[in-house]
Amino acid sequence: MSSEKKESSNISQHIMPTASTLLGICFAMLGYINVLAINEKTLLDEILAIAIVLFFGATICSYLSMRSDKHGLRYERTADIIFLCGLGLLTIVALIFTFNISL
Repeated sequence: MSSEKKESSNISQHIMPTASTLLGICFAMLGYINVLAINEKTLLDEILAIAIVLFFGATICSYLSMRSDKHGLRYERTADIIFLCGLGLLTIVALIFTFNISL
């Protein structure tokens, strides 16, 4: 059981800094999109806002996973799922942004 908890904490230690870094990247992209005045601005703003909330949630859940003894594995799995959803949304934003710039 202790090896399972140790492995669990190890994954959370990777999710937390990565999610918080991607949170900052989302904020930077949001500012950049507003400066460029892109046509699909509202769609990208809304998707980025959802991604920001997801990355924040993943950061909080991974922190709770590292701090909790009883529910650590549940928080870690939740952080993992939320992180992957945010990563998917960020990928969609990057594709829309790339194709809009290149056209």
